[in-house]
Amino acid sequence: MSSSTTHQKDPSHVAAGLKGALHNDNVSDEAKSNAAARLNDLEGSGEEPTNRSLGGYKATLTNDNVSPQAKKHAREVLEAAGLTVEPASEAERSEHEVRVLAGYKAALNNPRVSAEAKEHAREFLTAHNA
Repeated sequence: MSSSTTHQKDPSHVAAGLKGALHNDNVSDEAKSNAAARLNDLEGSGEEPTNRSLGGYKATLTNDNVSPQAKKHAREVLEAAGLTVEPASEAERSEHEVRVLAGYKAALNNPRVSAEAKEHAREFLTAHNA
């Protein structure tokens, strides 16, 4: 890539980074204020969220490691995009957990997975009695 090539940033990635800054305790109040202003400008520009970013927001709703504030925001974005957001049923949560555990089990048998990742998988499986 030459230095004269113009690189366009994906607005959904920029917005995701700004939103991350807003929820990061290690970011200064001044930086959060700047991020909020830039995010407001981006959202006011008429940029529509892509299917890819909406999928990320859907995944946020079922991720146990995501804060309640982030889940609330994800719900708002999805509803603003015209998507019906219903809490995941117990069966859907159970299926998700089974798939996550299966992924960790598969990692243990995959020769392309590092020793560190395999150790993490073992720890995760042990912590979840699998």
